[in-house]
Amino acid sequence: MSFYSPDELATLGLRSCGEHVLISRKASLYNAGAIEIGSHVRIDDFCVLSAGAGGIAIGSFVHVAVYVSLIGAGRMSLGDYSCLSGRVAVYSSNDDYSGRHLTNPMVPDGYRGVTSADVVVGRHALVGAGSVVLPGVTIGEGASVGAMSFVRDDCEPFGIYAGVPARRIKARDRRLLELESLHRADLDREGSP
Repeated sequence: MSFYSPDELATLGLRSCGEHVLISRKASLYNAGAIEIGSHVRIDDFCVLSAGAGGIAIGSFVHVAVYVSLIGAGRMSLGDYSCLSGRVAVYSSNDDYSGRHLTNPMVPDGYRGVTSADVVVGRHALVGAGSVVLPGVTIGEGASVGAMSFVRDDCEPFGIYAGVPARRIKARDRRLLELESLHRADLDREGSP
């Protein structure tokens, strides 16, 4: 994978960008001025980050795997240590498919029934490969969503969810919070951000 150099990252026009950020040269960023990226973030090949009016905020120690899409007008937030696996699609806007409106971006807005709502992927949350997350969803801290899931409702913190639609299966271990504390203590000793 070929990533932008730090000097090249500075020319992308991002609202903010931390240290040790790797963005693939094959990723597409739209409305980069509405995208905030923390430190120690990797965005892989063929990702599409299309920030609407609400923007996109990515925390630190985040991985956005190949073919991930973040699209919509609502705000999308990815918390520290979160991960979106390959081919995850997160939408903060949605057309009305009921037939009461016309659909698709080639139709003037007055004929469309688009709704937008913020999406939050909490700290330590994981979304498995091929999953779809709809507008208005909050995936709580430490929640894990299994591959190929359809997330239309909130996921409570430290739950494991899977299915179409995604449902809670069981609790997720909280030991990762201890590991985060150890990791941050190591960073403090090393003087890293």
